[in-house]
Amino acid sequence: MKVTVDPIGCRAHGLCADLLPELVGLDEWGYPVVARGPVPPELVAEARRAAAACPALALRLRRE
Repeated sequence: MKVTVDPIGCRAHGLCADLLPELVGLDEWGYPVVARGPVPPELVAEARRAAAACPALALRLRRE
């Protein structure tokens, strides 16, 4: 699984970085910067919660 962000849909709420700091950081404008590579198995549940909680539905969890 891989975390991605829709850059057009994102509104820089920052909730993803709060809920999934291991994989998501914020740039200087508050937009998410997602770690490259697959989501570690122990973080898949947290990644699903973060994607579901995104107010703009811009954070997505996809199968590779």
